Amino acid sequence: MSTSETIIGIDVSKAVLDLWVHPEGRAWRCDYTAEPVTEVVAELTQLQPARVIVEATGGLETLVVSELSAAGLPVVVVNPRQVREFARASGRLAKTDRLDAELLAHFGNVLHPAPRPLPDAELRELRTLVSRRRQLIAMQTQERNRRQLTTDRVVEQIDQHLDLLSQHIAQLDQDIAALLRDNLVWQTRARLLRSIPGVGPTLTATLIAQLPELGQASHKEIAALAGVAPFNRDSGTMRGKRSVWGGRGQLRAVLYMATLVSTKCNPSIRACYQRLCAAGKPRKVALTACMRKLLIICNAVIKTQTPWNPAIPA
Repeated sequence: MSTSETIIGIDVSKAVLDLWVHPEGRAWRCDYTAEPVTEVVAELTQLQPARVIVEATGGLETLVVSELSAAGLPVVVVNPRQVREFARASGRLAKTDRLDAELLAHFGNVLHPAPRPLPDAELRELRTLVSRRRQLIAMQTQERNRRQLTTDRVVEQIDQHLDLLSQHIAQLDQDIAALLRDNLVWQTRARLLRSIPGVGPTLTATLIAQLPELGQASHKEIAALAGVAPFNRDSGTMRGKRSVWGGRGQLRAVLYMATLVSTKCNPSIRACYQRLCAAGKPRKVALTACMRKLLIICNAVIKTQTPWNPAIPA
């Protein structure tokens, strides 16, 4: 057996790691703390695997992925939805931590996903702050909705919580602005993005944090990454409606709100929206097309390193 054929699947949970070695079929489990992870990395280094497959688990995977990357191992963090669909296609319906590790190894052996570099500490910090801000905004919206339906006795408590949330959000805004200001590359990107009418500080920070491919990928690729590229639904002589799906949901939600603003203040987006509505397109379809156009404009200004100019079509 060639060592290049060795694929490692690692299932991550809060307390333990489950590992599977393909094609050897060896499985083992260890505690998910710093010392056992160091031992796992040392053992995997000896195996010289072609890939180490880890499923994204909302941040739980960060410790083991960081250690694997630091050791120079070809680690791949995969989308859980892709793994679930692969499991269904493979007829693997049973689910345990050990079976999940085996499935990840099988996924890596069949599909050969390319290893991608782990974001550096500074980018991970920015992503954490942007994600936390989104969570607090969601809490704020929930509390405001509850305030309208509750009794006077609870209103005062909700108002206190809303004040506290506003303070935390304001502090996060300052921290995010400081991170962007202290990084010369991000500072330049932020300046270019903010030159586009309708692109505010929230979308700017989200694009920098969640879409590092901006300016490096084609317009079609960047739209697909964000989940605003239309996909065909054709079969035989049937021509189905095009629809968008997948992509980076947090980014898409922020892009949607920025596009609503842009339909009023950005002449290019406003003209596109009005033209589509006049042609009979539903509002949702028109807005989705404008989201794609706004993202393409963002991609163009970063790629060309040129501030937005309404005379230059995207």
